[in-house]
Amino acid sequence: MDARLNLIASPVAAKFGKHIVSASKALSDSTLPVATQHLVTLRASQINGCGFCTDMHTKDAEHAGETSVRLNLVAAWREATVFTDAERAALELTEQGTRIADAAGGVTDEAWANAAKHFDEEQLAALVCLIGLINAFNRMNVIVKQPAGDYQPGQHA
Repeated sequence: MDARLNLIASPVAAKFGKHIVSASKALSDSTLPVATQHLVTLRASQINGCGFCTDMHTKDAEHAGETSVRLNLVAAWREATVFTDAERAALELTEQGTRIADAAGGVTDEAWANAAKHFDEEQLAALVCLIGLINAFNRMNVIVKQPAGDYQPGQHA
């Protein structure tokens, strides 16, 4: 299976990609816990049906030391006992921020207040930016039907 468009070979897409990848550096350098970052990118990718990003973020999280139990339970985080309260707040914010079109009010005040209990302002800023960024990547890959399964950890570092 091939993608509809080679985003790396396209001058416009490659230039755009370079800019959004550089934006992700600010997030990886933030104080938002790395484990939380992995959970957020994986959950948004699952919701958006982005096989490429789901593959990538699962493998990168595992490579960084995340357990298979936690990775396998991300889609069912509400019922799982393996996530901290802070991670659960981040996952809720991720779901609501990713499913904006499904809820007339967008992200609820309750979800925001819960996240604010666990993260300082800089971490919240990183979390909001990360949710926006992963949704952009997901949409690009879903639109071009980027194949999944061959990603190797660190391949796009």
